[in-house]
Amino acid sequence: MSTGTIILLGAFAGLTIFLGLPLVFLKQLPQSFKIFFNMLATGILIFLFFDVVSKASDPINAALDTVRTQHTGTGIFSLDVFLLILGVGLGSVGLVYFNRLVFDRTRTRKRTVAQAAGDASASVISTGATTLVEKAELAPRTLALLIATGIGLHNFSEGLVIGQSAATGALQLAIVLIIGFGLHNMTEGFGIAGPLSGQTVSWKFLLLLGLIGGGPTFLGTVVGIIFHSPQVFILFLALAAGAIIYVVTELLGQAKRFRAPEIVMWGILIGFLLGYATDLIVTYGGA
Repeated sequence: MSTGTIILLGAFAGLTIFLGLPLVFLKQLPQSFKIFFNMLATGILIFLFFDVVSKASDPINAALDTVRTQHTGTGIFSLDVFLLILGVGLGSVGLVYFNRLVFDRTRTRKRTVAQAAGDASASVISTGATTLVEKAELAPRTLALLIATGIGLHNFSEGLVIGQSAATGALQLAIVLIIGFGLHNMTEGFGIAGPLSGQTVSWKFLLLLGLIGGGPTFLGTVVGIIFHSPQVFILFLALAAGAIIYVVTELLGQAKRFRAPEIVMWGILIGFLLGYATDLIVTYGGA
């Protein structure tokens, strides 16, 4: 099988994420369903967090074992740990500062527009209460973008695995990984669509979400075929883990205001099991 075919199949594995995105077009959903889909996304993300951390730990543990048994490789081990800490920090705390900057600019721009209009009703936009409402209206799109970004970083690492398997001649394993990751990415599409359920969303925005979440599988496949770098692998997994921590915190904050803990927990449980079940297919293939 040619390298070009592997790359195309890697792109297919990433684009299956679009199969889960049409969930957003379910209109007039009850609030309980919206919360359920949000928690479904949370469950998938919780599974992905443990998945990416365990995979990022594999090369670090290998480097530590080398230090322990051969008393060499301290520099590589230190670099790997540093990249893990850096990635998680940028993906979590970094997003806090980034979103604060974005929301501050949004509030300032809306306040300026309201003052320029000179309309009493428009000026209400600058009040604290309305600002909170606007922020809540922006939240579903913001959360969907953040989820897609975290999943995209995770999928880049999956693409690296596909590309590296093909580059080392393990074509059968690469094909199994493509099938498994393809199924797995479909459930990730549900996770991205969860916060947007019942919202009015354009096809262009949906296309953007799919490319952010699934496109990196293709890019990772290309990079994995060209060269092998455990450090790049660790960094992208760590970035994904940090982004997932941030997004899960946001989603759980929304769930806390909903007084139906059984719906919250069922959504998280089913989402976690969906992620785990599709990952078993990859494990069965020998990944």
